[in-house]
Amino acid sequence: MTESTDTLTTTTVTAATDAEMRALGRRIAAEVRPGDLLILSGPLGAGKTTLTQGLGEGLNVRGPVTSPTFVISRVHPSLGGGPALVHVDAYRLGGAAELDDLDLDAGLDDSVTIVEWGEGVAEELSETRLEITIDRLPDDTRTVRLTGVGPRWSDAVPNAQ
Repeated sequence: MTESTDTLTTTTVTAATDAEMRALGRRIAAEVRPGDLLILSGPLGAGKTTLTQGLGEGLNVRGPVTSPTFVISRVHPSLGGGPALVHVDAYRLGGAAELDDLDLDAGLDDSVTIVEWGEGVAEELSETRLEITIDRLPDDTRTVRLTGVGPRWSDAVPNAQ
């Protein structure tokens, strides 16, 4: 399902397993480019880090990609000449001001930045972003909603199918 307005494009997909979440991350990686901001939201255990692992695999970055909850931010350099992956966990941050203290915008143009728990915190980093919301159902299936915001994503969100 895809719906579109002037500045928003949304696609919803289902991922039944961790392997499907990683595969979705790899498909998103095929569409992103340096300067892209991805904001992940969803409850604890929804699969945010699992999706990010697939993104890291698709970008061919140095890993392993693990949750940066206690270090707040990790940079995974590219192993193949592509953009680095900046992986941020905003769970423990008090708000946008603390995120700003990380100085992420200094490298935003040269890397792909993904912020877990970023809803309501990271939107100020870029007017153009991909917002990814993950809902985990009782049977562990995930519904993933990808919403492109701004001109970068005005035509389509990544090929999630």
